[in-house]
Amino acid sequence: MSENINNLPLLRATGLKRYFDVSKPLLNRLLEGKPRMILKAVSGVDFEIIKGETYALVGESGCGKSTVANLVVGLHAPTQGKIEFDGIDMTAATNPAEIKRLRRRIAMIFQDPYASLNPRWRVEAIVSEPIRAFGLIKGARAISERTGHLLTQVGLSGADGEKYPHEFSGGQRQRISIARALASEPDFIVCDEPTSALDVSVQAQILNLMKGLQNTLDLTYLFISHDLAVVRHMAHRIGVMYLGRLCETGPADAIFSNPVHPYTRLMLETIPDIEMTGKHRKPMAGEIPNPIDPPPGCAFHPRCPLAEDLCRREPPHLQEKNENHRVACHVTGKK
Repeated sequence: MSENINNLPLLRATGLKRYFDVSKPLLNRLLEGKPRMILKAVSGVDFEIIKGETYALVGESGCGKSTVANLVVGLHAPTQGKIEFDGIDMTAATNPAEIKRLRRRIAMIFQDPYASLNPRWRVEAIVSEPIRAFGLIKGARAISERTGHLLTQVGLSGADGEKYPHEFSGGQRQRISIARALASEPDFIVCDEPTSALDVSVQAQILNLMKGLQNTLDLTYLFISHDLAVVRHMAHRIGVMYLGRLCETGPADAIFSNPVHPYTRLMLETIPDIEMTGKHRKPMAGEIPNPIDPPPGCAFHPRCPLAEDLCRREPPHLQEKNENHRVACHVTGKK
């Protein structure tokens, strides 16, 4: 992983919350005598992403990590909290020209390369759309040349621009998605499980491509994943999410070599390890609680083997464990 990282945060999220009203229609609620139902997808998240690094958010499905990704790129507005990009509060920006400048600098690579590309458009139109939308280059010939360069940059050929998405494999489609993300010349790319829909052999190719582009173009990544093996390959720092909150954050090496939170430890037990063949592994018990009605205190306490009475009463807050390594746990956090 690149070590050419300065200490200036490119993106900072503070007190980030996102709630969704999933109630039945008003008339149904009145007839059934039921209250409104609010799903707390993200319940107060704070993190910083340093320019040039890969910050990974990991956790089981339903923990809120993809909602954070959507908040960062503006697909959802936060219920509470703010997101600052390069010192500018994106949640408070109202000037259309300023918003457009910010949007140009942020791109997203989606999870499903089959659903994220318009099947009716040729690849050249798909990749060049951000160029046209932001007015980066004028003239059809110049745009076509830029599109061909982008396709070559991700391991395809300029001639592929004449084809349609259905003519490509899953890995090639994800390369097209990466080319489209690069088209706006962004500084920051949100990667929402970009390899989870691909075969393992293709995953490695895409991840190596992304790392190479990061080093060449000085990109910053927010990397969303539930696959810890992938995260270990990509991330400089990691935030572990559980039921809408961060339960542990720190450098990737520290998280993998010395996990502190019980949830992080149990997650790491799921990573395939040839040295553990034949040895007893402790599976993670239970399921993620309902985010509409989360348990009191620490949300992980119903599944935690170390839970105490305090865990059932009071939610823990992130506390410094070691340098740049923080954990939200009443039990392991104080040891």
